Amino acid sequence: MVAPHSPSFKSDPPAVAEAKQQVRARCLAALKAHDPALDAQLCQRLTDTLLALPAASIGCVWPLPNEADLRPLCHALHAAGRIVALPETPVRGHPLTFRVWQPDCTMVPGRFGTQVPEGPALVPQVLLVPLVGFDRAGNRLGYGGGYYDRTLAAHPHITAIGYALSVQEVDHIPTGPYDRPLSCLVTEKERLDFG
Repeated sequence: MVAPHSPSFKSDPPAVAEAKQQVRARCLAALKAHDPALDAQLCQRLTDTLLALPAASIGCVWPLPNEADLRPLCHALHAAGRIVALPETPVRGHPLTFRVWQPDCTMVPGRFGTQVPEGPALVPQVLLVPLVGFDRAGNRLGYGGGYYDRTLAAHPHITAIGYALSVQEVDHIPTGPYDRPLSCLVTEKERLDFG
């Protein structure tokens, strides 16, 4: 995972930070060029994975431009009786807050071009963790802000499931001393468990 930027976390060494930035640029280009038809396949695999869990509340993600569109997943989870929550991005250095989403709720602009529901806050039992790139060792590369790292550190009881499109896979994600691999990741092709 990316190194968070807060007093409780330390930054990556410069060489690792530079290597991450190079991989991040390649992965973002692949994500931008992805076939949007893959989004539906990813949503179906995530739906199957999440509905097999006993969790009543699930933290999802509203898409940014070029990202996989998980809105159909949000609708499927809601229709299945699960509580869907979407992240509200705070000022840098703090964990995410999650707000309850429903299909008819009001969405308001958030930071970085996000949309946030006006619903009440809650801590989800399961959290989908977005990423820019991943490798077969379970290493995740995010956007670099550390929001999900801080959120998972603040709520260690949350079950974290990474998700990505297969085009975001690379041979090796550079890791720093504070990065921790994912235990599970879902793509449109497969579910990967890392132990």
